[in-house]
Amino acid sequence: MARDQLTGAVRAALGGGRRLEAVERVAGGSKKGVYRLVMDDATTAIAYLWDDAENYWPAAEGDDDLTDPFSPGLGLDLFEAAHARLDALGVRVPAIRLLDRDGTHCPGDLAIVEDLQGESLEKLLARDPRAADPVIVRLGEALESMRRHRAPAYGKVAVVDGGGTSRGVSCEGVVLDRALRDLAEAASRDPRIARTRERLEERLLSLAAAVRPRAQYAVVHGELGPDHVLVDAGGNPVVIDIEGLMYFDVEWEHVFLRIRLHDSYPPLRVDGLDEDRLALYMLAQRLSLTAGPLRLLDGDFPDRALMASIAEHNLNKALELVHA
Repeated sequence: MARDQLTGAVRAALGGGRRLEAVERVAGGSKKGVYRLVMDDATTAIAYLWDDAENYWPAAEGDDDLTDPFSPGLGLDLFEAAHARLDALGVRVPAIRLLDRDGTHCPGDLAIVEDLQGESLEKLLARDPRAADPVIVRLGEALESMRRHRAPAYGKVAVVDGGGTSRGVSCEGVVLDRALRDLAEAASRDPRIARTRERLEERLLSLAAAVRPRAQYAVVHGELGPDHVLVDAGGNPVVIDIEGLMYFDVEWEHVFLRIRLHDSYPPLRVDGLDEDRLALYMLAQRLSLTAGPLRLLDGDFPDRALMASIAEHNLNKALELVHA
């Protein structure tokens, strides 16, 4: 992103009297551009830019179908609805400085938000696990606020809060459909999945058949790994990459947390989770974390070794679930 494109946006977001000195790409974004804006007085902010040129994912049918809870979380409308819901629940998110959906300042949807100068929970866990303990406890409090907020329908927060209806008839049905698609996609790219495809499909269908109906849903981030939690100066967790926020089974969130946090997950454990849902969602997420990175490698995503390692790890975990 060119610095001159953002000059007017920075002035509108942060007020006059400052000059934009540098625009630095922040590593990690795969669906949107993330940039640190540095002013001449050392003030900083973060710019999110949703634009086709910033999206590394190959286009797929249904990407723009917001009634699919798992369609890509792209655009300012999803971000704004998610930010409003989390803020209302007392979950810390970066403060908004500017929203531009009209292309006034640059192509695509633009948000300028508070820059949290601290590290991510992922980096803190790697550097000093003990120092991360109180952050994880506070993250658990945020998750409890999200879990206690119930909705009578599932789907993206922007859709449900706007009075819309999501596709499918149940969370487990939507997950099963997606898992079967991920299985087919992974099987087309890796012979090990192809050889085990029938057993994996039978296992998915069996697990889904055991799940009993449910009529209330909680707020879930959907991809709440430690890389999507920043730590502010007061040691508080700040949730980012929130566009995929949805009303869904809380078990979906906890499976993802277990996968990503490993030994650091136990403080976040809660009672009353549905074991049948947990079993289905674990296999579904292993397949998603295989197919997704393999799909991303079809494009020009820069950190190819990382994506390949994620796919390989989760492929092996998926196979373990049917060979055990």
